[in-house]
Amino acid sequence: MSPQKYLRYFGLNNLFGTQRTKEILSVNPTVLPHREEAAHVEVTVYDYDSANIQVHHFENASPCGKFRNDGRIAWIDIAGLRKSDVETICNTYDIHPLLIEDILSINQRPKMDEVEGVLFCLLNMLFFNEQKKTVETEQISIALGKDFVILFQEDAHRDVFDLLRTRLNMSNSKVRQRTADYLLYSMLDQVVDNYFIVMERLGEQIEMVEEEVIRQSNTKSLARINQLRKELIVLKRNLAPVRDLISGIIRSESDLLDDRTTKYFKDVYDHIMQAYDLSENYRDIVTGMQDLYINNVNLKLNEVMKVMAIVTCLLAPATVIGGIFGMNFEVIPYAHHKWGFYFAVGCMFIIPVWMLWVFRRRGWF
Repeated sequence: MSPQKYLRYFGLNNLFGTQRTKEILSVNPTVLPHREEAAHVEVTVYDYDSANIQVHHFENASPCGKFRNDGRIAWIDIAGLRKSDVETICNTYDIHPLLIEDILSINQRPKMDEVEGVLFCLLNMLFFNEQKKTVETEQISIALGKDFVILFQEDAHRDVFDLLRTRLNMSNSKVRQRTADYLLYSMLDQVVDNYFIVMERLGEQIEMVEEEVIRQSNTKSLARINQLRKELIVLKRNLAPVRDLISGIIRSESDLLDDRTTKYFKDVYDHIMQAYDLSENYRDIVTGMQDLYINNVNLKLNEVMKVMAIVTCLLAPATVIGGIFGMNFEVIPYAHHKWGFYFAVGCMFIIPVWMLWVFRRRGWF
């Protein structure tokens, strides 16, 4: 018998599942964030136009200044955040210090700002952890300027832009033929499309729990329903602000946005609205599952109480008859009769059988 199986229950977070709640709700904008410096930084620059593309790899942001105003479009992908690298490239590309603070912040609400000729977007990429069955987030920041897009992301080992990189290598792709704002659209489109992949995996978990609740409800089912509710909180916390972010870009009159690209941002807006509506449907389903679980528990309790009530009713005649013949009186009818015992026992059996027939006829069970 493994002691770890039982010792893990001494931790309250493991017992009640409150650690995930703490992770979700531990957001306080009045407290200065503490971000650990990335041990390894990967800087990839895609310098391209309609005819050619050059890909450069660096270990810091210092060499990126040469790609500004070179007559081509530069996508600077910084994976892994160090304050020195962020400040270096932001000073090179005239990005406001307030935006630098947002880039280095943690647990920020997705938003869109336009400060001194730079269109800034901050949002989260979503990933589904198959082992923990949880929704994980990674904050990214995108700065759009004249002929450049700078992407800041925390993790150098995962993102959702592989398809975009493939399109960049195709000379006839739209991203190669259009301006930098189309590159921004492509990034936001990839992030939003990945939301549907995460929601699909979450939907599979909801279906499994729903089937479990319908077939056999137990305390584990309630715990899984509670976990799904927490993951939907994470999902909705990211979807609603991104909807406002895309809407702000559509309403923006920035010179950095081409009128031809507006219809593409409207398409992303339609997708994020669809994702938001789907998240609302998921929340309704999970709420319904919780009600279904409670109804199943009440139904089981009613079944148990019905059986106990029937058993009590069936034993009542025997109790009454036994109590009558057990009274300390001198004269009790049939108490001293030679058939008295058999008469009493017969009544104890015949009356419950008659009661069962009456209950069955009235449809009580």
